[in-house]
Amino acid sequence: MLDWLAALIRPLSSVAFTMASEPVSWVELLGFVTGGLCVALTVRRNVWNFPVGIANCAFFLLLFTSARLWADAGLQLLFIALGVAGWWQWVRHRGGDAPLVVTRAPRREMVWCVGFVVLGTAALFVALRAAHDSAPLLDAFTTCLSLAAQWLLNGKRIQTWYFWIAADCIYVPLYVSKDLNLTALVYVLFLGLCVAGLRSWLRAATDAPSPRREGVGVS
Repeated sequence: MLDWLAALIRPLSSVAFTMASEPVSWVELLGFVTGGLCVALTVRRNVWNFPVGIANCAFFLLLFTSARLWADAGLQLLFIALGVAGWWQWVRHRGGDAPLVVTRAPRREMVWCVGFVVLGTAALFVALRAAHDSAPLLDAFTTCLSLAAQWLLNGKRIQTWYFWIAADCIYVPLYVSKDLNLTALVYVLFLGLCVAGLRSWLRAATDAPSPRREGVGVS
């Protein structure tokens, strides 16, 4: 039944090049490239971060499916759904009188996000431990941080970067401990871009751009 999926994944699973004696597949390479581009576009508040991010999730969906990592594959489907929602949320303001601008999330929204991270981590930890995950607590925590960050990104909230930075600070040593050095290096890059994004969005909020300036592209 999944023969068509296997046929799709097979050419992307071939080795693109070798780095530090470790093979890098085409799907890994495309995932890393689209991931970096997505963060860079988000830093510049460009709406194209969403389609690029969706493509990034699609590549990782194929990668995790081929590795039979069903939980990670399912998470990519959730990220794709949130990406589509965020894309629509940003685009629907295009040319309007009240464009979606960079703002701080109100206290109530932050309480909901923090509560989701705490409760979601607790629930997911139990499920991942039962599934014999190699790092159930950290996997659960970073997953919930990332989902909260995506929610805040959809609303163009400054606090999105704090959640992404927190997740990346955990991902880097986690991947190093698993000997996934290439992935850890990519997340170091992501971490740097997130810090740049935070500074850029803080300036944008301070400058209080007008609707004509902000739009949905680069402001």
